[in-house]
Amino acid sequence: MKRFASLAAGFLLLVTGYAAHADEAQPFVTNKDIDLTMILPPPPANDSAETKAELGEVLTLQVTRTPEMEKRAIADAEENVWRFADVMGPKFNKETLPKFSAFFDRVVATEGAVVDPAKDVWKRPRPHQLSDLVKPVVKLSNSGSWPSGHATVGTMMGIILADMVPEKRAEIMARAAEFAHNRVVGGIHYPSDIEMGKISGSVIAAVLLNRPDFKAEYEVARSELRSDLGM
Repeated sequence: MKRFASLAAGFLLLVTGYAAHADEAQPFVTNKDIDLTMILPPPPANDSAETKAELGEVLTLQVTRTPEMEKRAIADAEENVWRFADVMGPKFNKETLPKFSAFFDRVVATEGAVVDPAKDVWKRPRPHQLSDLVKPVVKLSNSGSWPSGHATVGTMMGIILADMVPEKRAEIMARAAEFAHNRVVGGIHYPSDIEMGKISGSVIAAVLLNRPDFKAEYEVARSELRSDLGM
């Protein structure tokens, strides 16, 4: 019995260790390679006319958003490429695309490695931190608001996915734009955070698409995706 318990414990440790390792996707680049503080302007001041106007936009959306819009915003709080499934079709899933999935895990990790340090420099407060009137429907975050990480990664994923499947470029980029805008719908970002995220995502994607290490993994992921989709 003791031997069985020991084996079970060892197996559990092995599985847990593997899962932890699998979740630690390595970014392709970091803020050492792309310093957004040298690319983007600083955010508007908290008491500026720009921020007050944007706060008004957030509050207007708060009273006009529909239950369906809220549902989409909550679902889009997930940062992964599978949010594009409604554009890509039923075969687009993690189970059938393991190499593609691992590749995009690294894309998502890249966003955090580049964007988070810039957020920490600017420390723009979120809308709900400036006004008690703002009631986000998505999970609260107290990290810097400028630029939006979701808008950044959504743009990155959209550009890269559209490059793999140019036949669906228009639909993919429209979905990427919705993914980004849903952060305003959700009440957790200002519109200008989203615009800066789109710029950041475009810059990072352009850099990645010209890196040999990225292109090697990209080709493997692309081949698996197009084969799975029958393209």
